[in-house]
Order: sequence, then C-alpha cells, then structure tokens
Amino acid sequence: MKNILRNSIVVFICVATTVSTAVAAAAPTEQGGSLLLTLFIGFFALIVVFQLVPACLLFIGVLKGLFSRKREAEQKISNR
Repeated sequence: MKNILRNSIVVFICVATTVSTAVAAAAPTEQGGSLLLTLFIGFFALIVVFQLVPACLLFIGVLKGLFSRKREAEQKISNR
C-alpha cells in the first residue's frame, strides 16, 4: 500500500512539473485579447445569466410549493 501511495505521488509530481512547463512555454507573448474574443465570451456570459434568472424563479417556486403544502396537510389533519 505504501508503494502505491509513493508511486502515485511521484507520478503526480512528474505530471504537474511537465504540465506547468508546457503551459509556461505556450503562454502568449502579447497581452490582452481581441475584440471578437471579448464579444464571444460576453455573449456566452449573457446566455448563462439569462438562463439563471428563470432557474432561480423556478427554484423559489418549488420551495414555496414544498413548504405551503406541508401547512395545508397539517390543517387537513387537524380538521378531522
């Protein structure tokens, strides 16, 4: 078991070193992105935001439905 753990740590260190070196070598030399790239990322950010609004409203509706039904059920039981 100790050998497996030791080998896993050695492999992780080797992979982390290799990946960090590859990322550092592939880093762009110019700073910033193009206007099209900014618009592209902004467009998808808007899509995510516009999908979150109905999802939050639906979640709130589900919570209200769960808690209001519990009270109605308690009232029906107490009326019997």
